Amino acid sequence: MMKEYTITVFSENNIGLLNEVTIVFSRRKINIESLTVSESEVKGVSRYTIVAYMDESKVENVVLQIEKIIGVFKALYFEAEEIVHQEVALFKIANSTRLNGNLEALVRNQNAKILTVSPDFLVIERVGYKADNQALFHELEQYGVLQFARSGRVAVSSLQKDFTSYLKELGEAS
Repeated sequence: MMKEYTITVFSENNIGLLNEVTIVFSRRKINIESLTVSESEVKGVSRYTIVAYMDESKVENVVLQIEKIIGVFKALYFEAEEIVHQEVALFKIANSTRLNGNLEALVRNQNAKILTVSPDFLVIERVGYKADNQALFHELEQYGVLQFARSGRVAVSSLQKDFTSYLKELGEAS
């Protein structure tokens, strides 16, 4: 059964590794819904957060293939209830409304904030779930959305074990 999985990959911070990881998905004709790469809690180690829909046997295979890539330390997959996740959305709105009360109330009620106000536009930021950010986008359309950008998912696991513990175990096993 197709489900949404979040795959976390820890790797060296090397040129070309991102390409090698994404090739694992494209070879299997799996669409990546979201991809975020950043430094991890360990210096010199990158963290990839990848969201894709597939069945469990396929995600297990994908994770095994990713772990075979030289430079990848560990790959893990999670279902929605096993992670805490958010994304950032930015909305550039035409400032023809001059911040009328309805817009301000909408921003406040959606736990968003106004980052920038200029004579021509204003920028609103909201941190939350994809569906909530998309819902705010639809509500803001009446005010004239000039631009809309959404980050990929950022996530941490709900499990106790962290990547630093995994690295320590590797060091002790050597």
